[in-house]
Amino acid sequence: MDLPQPAPRRHMHTRTIHCEGFRRDDGLWDIEARIVDMKTFAYHEPIRGDRKAGDRVHDMIVRLTITDDLEVRDVQVAMPATPYPTCQQAMPAYQGLIGKRIGQGWRRAVQECVGGTKGCTHVRELLFPMATVAFQTVVGWRESDGNGSVDDGATIPPKHTDDTEQPHFIDGCKGWARNGEMVARLYPRFYRPDPVTPSPDLASDPHSSTRRAP
Repeated sequence: MDLPQPAPRRHMHTRTIHCEGFRRDDGLWDIEARIVDMKTFAYHEPIRGDRKAGDRVHDMIVRLTITDDLEVRDVQVAMPATPYPTCQQAMPAYQGLIGKRIGQGWRRAVQECVGGTKGCTHVRELLFPMATVAFQTVVGWRESDGNGSVDDGATIPPKHTDDTEQPHFIDGCKGWARNGEMVARLYPRFYRPDPVTPSPDLASDPHSSTRRAP
């Protein structure tokens, strides 16, 4: 189901974010992301001067090399196109993410390392979808048959081996609501249906178990 037909309008700006996950021959993983901004019209910048429609406003690339348990082993940042030369000075700060682990606390680690004037806004923005891609890439491989294939091409549910503690992803989104179909089917131990609210007729008569016919 697509969006409804929009009102008459003019295309002004395009931002493209592309993320990929790779299994390396040495057993590590590369997660790569690129952000590109472009205008559909000619304009003028204070440093780069006149710009044509389709010229890149921003073009930034990040590669995170991670382990099986999502620990960052290396960070590479490139900035093929930036509006200001000082943008390039932010790249070394991302080395501070080495040794951090993608998962709970990742946003805090990113903010502490490259938040504010320590980093680049656009590169920093890439690090959050990259975390999701890392999870899908690495966990997807773990849950496959070992050759990278999944039965029926289905989306792999998050890995969870402890059947005594509720998985952290339950109630994290609509699809994993504890009262929803997916939890009922895949994690029935933690399924919690909504309480049944009695009808007004039943609620007014505590001794009645069924509604009487008129």
